Amino acid sequence: MQLAGARTLVVGLARTGLALVRFLAAQGAVVTGTDALPAAALAEAREALAGLDVALELGVPEPAKVTGYDYIFLSPGVPPELPWLERARKQGIPVWGELELARHFLTLPVIAISGTNGKTTTTTLTAKLLEAGGFRPLVGGNIGTPLISLVEEQESHDFLVLEVSSFQLDTAPGFRAHKAALLNITPDHLDRYPSFAAYVASKAGLFRNQTAQDLRVINYDDPQVRPLGAGPARVLSFSSRQPQEAGAWLSGEALCVRLPEGLEHTFPVAEIRLQGRHNLENVMAALLLALDSGVTPEACREVLARFAGLPHRLEYVATLDGVEYYDDSKGTNVGAVMRALEQFQRPVILIAGGRDKDSDFSLLAPAIRARVRHLVLMGETKERLAQVWAGLAPIHLAADMAEAVRLARRLARPGEVVLLSPACASFDMFRDYAHRGDTFQRLVREEQHA
Repeated sequence: MQLAGARTLVVGLARTGLALVRFLAAQGAVVTGTDALPAAALAEAREALAGLDVALELGVPEPAKVTGYDYIFLSPGVPPELPWLERARKQGIPVWGELELARHFLTLPVIAISGTNGKTTTTTLTAKLLEAGGFRPLVGGNIGTPLISLVEEQESHDFLVLEVSSFQLDTAPGFRAHKAALLNITPDHLDRYPSFAAYVASKAGLFRNQTAQDLRVINYDDPQVRPLGAGPARVLSFSSRQPQEAGAWLSGEALCVRLPEGLEHTFPVAEIRLQGRHNLENVMAALLLALDSGVTPEACREVLARFAGLPHRLEYVATLDGVEYYDDSKGTNVGAVMRALEQFQRPVILIAGGRDKDSDFSLLAPAIRARVRHLVLMGETKERLAQVWAGLAPIHLAADMAEAVRLARRLARPGEVVLLSPACASFDMFRDYAHRGDTFQRLVREEQHA
């Protein structure tokens, strides 16, 4: 793909947009960057682009002109259905995301992981398993480093291990994953998609363009994922409920793996540091990807014995007066909160709320009724949540995280759990889920030393 002299427009100047601008400029393209945020809100972006010959259009809902570009590249947060982008497509201008651009420059086998929940943990674990097997994985995508920033580093590595979001798949019609795992699909981002079916179709794009030589790893227990095993690629499945002909499953106190060539391996749960049924599903997916790539079972066991997971995902924070506090700030959708609540047999004081993604919060009613003794609600959605969850547990409204932590501490009894698992995005009060989780942890520790 020749980009020298190509007239390109990059829409959205957050992390991925900046990476796109840098890459395109290095390729000799003529680059214009645009963002609906005003210049004052993009000071860091402008500083990052200092010294590059890039035209900027800031603070406008759409560029002054749409015609005249050879390519338009979108950051993941930009809806590809915007009317002015539809006009560009009708004029024959390709409207792509970074995955579609990057695929033209990839030389390594791609291992891609997606799902509503668990994809960051699984991506990280897969990379660690490959490293233990003597391989040199290059890790990026939605997990942190944009794929386009990794193109120049491929020569000294063996695999690209990518976390891939539905937003990225929507603008990557030609992207191909040589090995791909789809962990689960539960309702999420319904503020972006017209229906749950549309969101499922977006996730299914992970397997788009696979051939008979490729591999897809699917969650056999998920009714949305299981049908996606049909296709030309080889299939390995995982289940926490029943044995698989080719794949992995939970059997009593062990994970069992059966590969197509007939080899069987056992991984005792007691020797796996990551706990919880949802994490065991993540482990099974990572194991299948790694073993299929040539990692030995022995190397996998060494990693599983020490990998403790990632921050803000059911992360233990502290014990105060006999009450355990857990940070699950990454629980930004209904499915994640459901999985979090399933991990506790003790009564839970649940802190929830934030910015709504048009979620169906009523789906949490059975889990709240069964496990939650008090609800502490905060953020933009607190009144809506109070209405939807009325009668399931006593409800307390908090103005901010500090008040939420104080309320939870007053309500909790020894032997119970205080769980931050918001079921919502963080952007009403925080920079991101990590900022929200860090704030929760700091406040809990301040209570501990008060």
